[in-house]
Amino acid sequence: MSYSDVVRIIADILKAFDSTRPVHKTFSPGIGPFGEPQLVREIAQRLTRNGIQAKTQQTPDLVIQGSVFAIEFKIVRPFGDNGKEAENWSVNMLHPYPGNVSLLADALKLNGLNNVFQHRGLLMIGYEHNPPRISLDPLIRSFELIAKVEMGIPLGQRVEEKRDGLVHPEHQVLRCVGWELN
Repeated sequence: MSYSDVVRIIADILKAFDSTRPVHKTFSPGIGPFGEPQLVREIAQRLTRNGIQAKTQQTPDLVIQGSVFAIEFKIVRPFGDNGKEAENWSVNMLHPYPGNVSLLADALKLNGLNNVFQHRGLLMIGYEHNPPRISLDPLIRSFELIAKVEMGIPLGQRVEEKRDGLVHPEHQVLRCVGWELN
C-alpha cells in the first residue's frame, strides 16, 4: 500500500462518515466541526473494521499496520460552524517553531522518528465551500515552501483527494492533502 492509497482510503472513510450526518456537540451535522482527536479515532476504527490494523496515540496521531505508516494530522477550517471566518485558522499549518501544535512542528517530530516507522506522513484535513470562499491553495503552497526551504523538512510529493457534497453548510468540500517524508 502506498501513501497515496492511504490518503485515498482516509478521504473515502471521512466522506462515508459524513454521509451518516454525525453531530459533534451542538454544531450542524457533518464532519466539519469534529476535532482532530475525534476524527482520527473514527478513521482508526473504520480502518480496523476494514481489515487494516490502526491505532491512535500521542505521537504520531495514527499508526497503521504495526509500524508501517506513522501519520500526523491537522484540521484546517477557514470558516466556523456559524459561517464566519475563523480567527487564526492558518496557524495550524504554518507556525514554524518546534514545540507548538502546527503541522510544521508535527513534521519535525515525525522526522525524528525515522528509524521507528517504515513510512512517515503528514495529512491535512481541510474544508472549503463550493466554490471556495477562501481557497486553501495558498496555504498549502506556503506550507510546502516553509517546510522545504526554510526548515529543511524532507517533504515528498503532494498527494490530494477531494470529496464534494459534504452535508455541513460551511464545510462543503473535503480536501485530504498529504505528504510522505523522504
